[in-house]
Amino acid sequence: MSKALIMVDVQNDFCPGGSLGTERGHDVARGINELITGEHSYDVIVATQDWHIDPGTHFSDEPNFVDTWPVHCTADTEGARMHPDLDLTKIREYFRKGEYTAAYSGFEGHAASDESTLLAQWLKDNGVTEVVVAGIATDHCVLATAKDALKEGFQVSIIADLCAPVDKTRGENALTELEEVGASIIR
Repeated sequence: MSKALIMVDVQNDFCPGGSLGTERGHDVARGINELITGEHSYDVIVATQDWHIDPGTHFSDEPNFVDTWPVHCTADTEGARMHPDLDLTKIREYFRKGEYTAAYSGFEGHAASDESTLLAQWLKDNGVTEVVVAGIATDHCVLATAKDALKEGFQVSIIADLCAPVDKTRGENALTELEEVGASIIR
């Protein structure tokens, strides 16, 4: 039995100043960095990344911020890079998602080192039975990743203070929904 931290989309475009910046993005990045560089109980740390090439209608000139968004996290751009305050040496593998379509869950992502390996299989191959989720955005990619982790049979916890929502109310609703479907919320 081992435990993994899934760091969800802590990328420049999702932090203040980015094309889709969340209010607390910098705080989340710094808090996660304190967590992973201090004493922790994670056997592995992985990160998900939006990695868009041509995601179709996911991008819009008139986004509704629910299903359509401004251009963000275009592959190999500064906006798609992980936040500069993160110690990237702690991350064992990256899982990239959304190249040609909308993708919210990290479980839709493939390993950067091997496109044939998806997150669920990688975690299982590494003996992971429990995942802790933190990152951006609570009401979208954190929600989808945590729900898929539950569907894959993992024990799931979310560190609420190390998540940033697009919308505060929807963020709180996402945490409530996750708790109702079996995730533990760490406050």
